[in-house]
Amino acid sequence: MQRTMKSAQPDLRPVLDVAHLEALRAIGEHGRLAAAAAVLNVTPSALSHRVHEAERRLGILLYDRNHRRLEPTAAARYLASTAGRLLEELARAEADSRRMIGAVRRVVRVAIDAYRSYSWLPDFVREVRATLPEIELQVAASGAEHATAQVTAEVIDLAIAPGDRPAPHLRDVFLFDDELVFLASPDHPLAGNETVLGSDIEGVDFITYTRTPEPDREFARLFRPSNHFPAWVETVELPEAIVDMVASGLGTTVLSRWAVHDAIERGRVAASRVGETGIVIPWHAFTRADDDDAAALANLLATWCKEHGGLRASGR
Repeated sequence: MQRTMKSAQPDLRPVLDVAHLEALRAIGEHGRLAAAAAVLNVTPSALSHRVHEAERRLGILLYDRNHRRLEPTAAARYLASTAGRLLEELARAEADSRRMIGAVRRVVRVAIDAYRSYSWLPDFVREVRATLPEIELQVAASGAEHATAQVTAEVIDLAIAPGDRPAPHLRDVFLFDDELVFLASPDHPLAGNETVLGSDIEGVDFITYTRTPEPDREFARLFRPSNHFPAWVETVELPEAIVDMVASGLGTTVLSRWAVHDAIERGRVAASRVGETGIVIPWHAFTRADDDDAAALANLLATWCKEHGGLRASGR
């Protein structure tokens, strides 16, 4: 009779501690041993010992020694990058835990996909404190890129994102409808147009925050159907910076009206409807299916948006 042998399971328990992670991150950021040691407030010899200990525990060489500079191997660069994320997450978890000693039971991390417009936030925070005092809302700027994916990865807990495409394994709550608007400086030739078509923007200097075609962005909804394309002159990842550039006459753009409402009201930029009938985009709040606290916050936000006409402060 043949005996079946069980395959050995890999030991996935970490062998490095926080001190090793801090060393890897510091060396990755500063390169030289002395500079990294100064940041960590230890002697270079103590840091060198810490590195040797990490290499011994891992059983691999992390750095090539070149005088006072450490040349990282591919493994060291990977570990340094991972260490940075882990230490940031640990620090955030510790801070959140300290907040939970009082009345706060849960910190819910929120981010808006692509945009960083939060003029509505102070009033909404007051609403959260009055209605859900056991929940603290925390804005996570690092979750603004591909926000729904960040929810799945548990980097954030609630994503405010455009589009009506369902996100796999996430539940969503409708928040509000908003239109895309064409923005130009007040003295631009197209600034006086009530409506701007794809043919109007043909060859016009245009600034965008992403050149990746998205179903709910201007490329798929305006340029591709009309077969007219602008002259892309810049890709600027921050919409707030795009508004500043447009206001200075360095180009035009298409953005969500709610996010640039203040700039339009103050006359910094002129807004026109995009396309003959306009392009309206629904915005939703996405949370993980098993996160009832984030879902409660999403529902409260939906009520807020209904009462205030979207993500706007009281009285706007």
